[in-house]
Formats: sequence, C-alpha cells, structure tokens
Amino acid sequence: MSVRSTAALERLADAAAQTRPARVRRLLVIVNPFATTMSDRLRHLVVYALQGRYDVHAVDTERKGHAIELCREAAGEGYDAVVAFGGDGTVNEAANGLVGSPTPLTVLPGGSTNVFCRMLGIPNDVVAATEHVLGLADAWAPRAVDLPSVNGRGFTFAAGVGLDASVVERVDRHPERKARLGAWYYTESAVRTFLARFVVNPPQLEVHVGGRTYHGVSVFVQNGRPYTFFRDLPVDIDEDVALDSGDIAGAVLTRANALDLPTVTWRALSQRARVRDHRRVRPFSRALALLVRSADGRGVPVQVDGDYIGEDTEARFAVAAGALRVVA
Repeated sequence: MSVRSTAALERLADAAAQTRPARVRRLLVIVNPFATTMSDRLRHLVVYALQGRYDVHAVDTERKGHAIELCREAAGEGYDAVVAFGGDGTVNEAANGLVGSPTPLTVLPGGSTNVFCRMLGIPNDVVAATEHVLGLADAWAPRAVDLPSVNGRGFTFAAGVGLDASVVERVDRHPERKARLGAWYYTESAVRTFLARFVVNPPQLEVHVGGRTYHGVSVFVQNGRPYTFFRDLPVDIDEDVALDSGDIAGAVLTRANALDLPTVTWRALSQRARVRDHRRVRPFSRALALLVRSADGRGVPVQVDGDYIGEDTEARFAVAAGALRVVA
C-alpha cells in the first residue's frame, strides 16, 4: 500500500471520528487475509477508519467456507450489516451466509477483480470505497437483490459450466501467477484450456431453459451486468438482466473450434458487437430455472463468482428473487 493511500485512510479515520452519527450501527467486517491486495497494515487502517462511524468487529477468515459460517452467526446476533473485505470469493461466501436473512451485505475491494463490488456502485479503490461505506452511515438504505444458485450454491454475479470453470480451476492452481499477472493470466489460461480440453474432446452438454433444449460445450450464466471485467473493461454475455430483475440470463456455446475463439473473444471485449449475436452462441434471458446435463456421462466443471466448486454431471440453476439484502 502506498504512503499516499495510508495517509488518505488516516485522514478518513480522523474526519469520521468527528462526525459520529447519533445511532451507531454494528458492523462485522470479514477479512480475507490472503486476498490479492490485502496486508495487515491495510486491514488495520480500514478497520480504524470505519470505527469512526460504526461499532466494528473484524475477523479474519481461516479456511474455505469460513465466511459462510461467520455470516450466519452475524445474522443471528443481530449485526446491522456485514462488510466482506476481500475478493469475489469472500463476497460469494458472505452472500451464501446471509441469504434469506434481514442482515445486509456491503463490500470493500480486496481482490483482483471485485465484480460485485463494482456492480453495487462501490469504488474499486479501497480508500474511495472506505469513504463510500463511511458515508452510508448517513444514508442507510438496504435493498433486496436476487441470489441465483447452482446445485444449491448461490452466486452474486455469474456462474458457468464448462470452459470458464475450467479456466478458473487452472488459475486457482497458481495463485502467485494470478496475483502477479491478473487479467492477463486469465487470458493465457483461457486460450490454453480451450485448445487443450475443448477443441480435441469437448464436453457434450444438454441445456434445458425456457422450454427449449440446446446442445453445446459450455454455459455462461449472469445475474446482472456485467458478466465480469477484463481489467476496467466490462464483459457482457447478455444485457437483458439486472441484480433485481428476478431472473437470470446467459448463453450456450454450441461448439469448440479454434476458429471460433478469436471472434467470440472479440465480441466479449468489443463495445460495438455482442456475444449473443455470434453464430455459435445460443442466448437466453428472463430465465427462472436452467438445467445443464452431461450428455456423455463425463463430469463437467462448475464455477460460481470466479470460484471453482467441482465437477458434476448435472447443474441445476434456480433464482431466489430478492433473497439477499445489500447496502451500497
């Protein structure tokens, strides 16, 4: 963390302490100490700043799934909100722990991409985001958003079966490269994975959605816009979806061919062309449920919010409309 950022957080803390609201809300700050941009100094400064306007209790996650447990406890203990301070994986676990409860979630960016954080309108810079959360004390307005799920695991912004899940699995095996290279390592992994696992012997998927059946090699599902970010560039699969629309949207990639990868990628990154218009893509929108089955009996990888959750021969998607409360 830069000297400039440190000084800015210290100034925020001093200013916040002088304008403490009449009602001090209780916040549980869940910190992923292994997140891409996290450090002990950053953690302490952010918590110190938040204490100027809130009653703050901070706890570090210790293992996979720990944030889910912590959030369930926080909801039961009546915290006014939970702050997920980490990357998209930490946010995903927090959402799964708070779903169906009245306790809202808010986010501070600590990862490399921070998709849901940005979707909520929270700045991707940790100093600006901390200032934003401090300002919520005077404009406390929780709202409901949807939390879709696949095989019972909720996701905040996107999920996938096939290619993107394979890429996430590969990236997660090399966290040091992920931290150092960021979006470029995802790009390299996507190309290598596509050529090695999808061009020669791709998975065969049968996709049932909206009364139709599609056959393909990968399925991409989004809960809101965008599907993800490439650095600062939003990447959309479908545009007809929002966090509170009560449905999901996405697309089926119908074949894996080396000739298709450049054109699909170009559409994903273009501000003019759309992925859904590609001839090898079958889009769907306003879906309340989605069933993906392996047509050849092989298990296929599944990811939620950029976290690989394993392989299965069947992936059932459902939408819990308005099941997650957020404050942003």
